Amino acid sequence: MVFKQKEKESKHFKSVLMAYFILLLHVFLVAGLVIMVIFFRGIINYMMWIFIGGSIAIIASGLHFYKRMKMEGKTLKEILSAHRYSGRTVEISFLGGLASLKIDGAKSNLPALGSSSSGNVKQLEDPESIRYREFSELVRLLENDLITLEEYNRFKERLFKS
Repeated sequence: MVFKQKEKESKHFKSVLMAYFILLLHVFLVAGLVIMVIFFRGIINYMMWIFIGGSIAIIASGLHFYKRMKMEGKTLKEILSAHRYSGRTVEISFLGGLASLKIDGAKSNLPALGSSSSGNVKQLEDPESIRYREFSELVRLLENDLITLEEYNRFKERLFKS
């Protein structure tokens, strides 16, 4: 009887703690919304200055690149035809990518399924290798006495029929 009463009190205590936790989460949610409103209002108020600062940064980086090109005495075409860029794709995007420059890795003559820089490419298996792998697993199950001989024969027939 005493055990049931303590269990009941424990459930009530847990319920009260859960209610306080939910209330606390609501307070954090409202505070987060207030902070977001203040932050985005600040961005909207200073949008012109942010745009001007971003434009100055883009122009400064363009001028730096241009001065470096002139210092080396090469044109953009000559720079991109250098040995380190040969066989690579170069993508320059201004407004769509907001002044991005992307230079891919060197091209390889591997087939489409085998040409990945991450090495995490899944290739399709031919039915013969799948059947061999499944048969090997079936034999392993039989050797470890995880399946009976009858089950082995039944699965083997299904495997060779498919």
